[in-house]
Amino acid sequence: MNWPLEAFLSFLAAGSFGVIFNTPRRTLFSCGLVGMTGWLIYRSYVLVLDDPTQASFAGAFGVALVAHLLAKKFKMPMIIFSVAGIIPLVPGSKAYNAMRNIVENNYLEAITYASEALMISGAVAMGLVFAEVLMQLFFKRQAKRIQRKIGMTQN
Repeated sequence: MNWPLEAFLSFLAAGSFGVIFNTPRRTLFSCGLVGMTGWLIYRSYVLVLDDPTQASFAGAFGVALVAHLLAKKFKMPMIIFSVAGIIPLVPGSKAYNAMRNIVENNYLEAITYASEALMISGAVAMGLVFAEVLMQLFFKRQAKRIQRKIGMTQN
């Protein structure tokens, strides 16, 4: 595995999809970084666990966390960063191979590829949702602390 090449290509893919999705020009570099971060987390987990489903969950979780941080920094919606950043984790080759095997009447292999694509897609969605819930809980707790401090200073 060539880490620098994979990092560059995932950065390029996420940034390119940022252009396609009309993200603001000043956020394109950040969109690329989000995609690269997610891909490198994914590849690290694949090396350690050898399970692309768990690795996809971890990569999507990382994408969502970094997207939240950048959304706060740029004062923009999180979706600007997460949609472009999640692109490298989409299981397109598995879905393609499933459809190709259906066309070739090789249904058993098609089911294998389709189930893998479905599991990975679900893991990506769950990673995004779990990170969203975690960040909402964190920000809600932080807002309560600030309100308590304001209340103490007013008394």
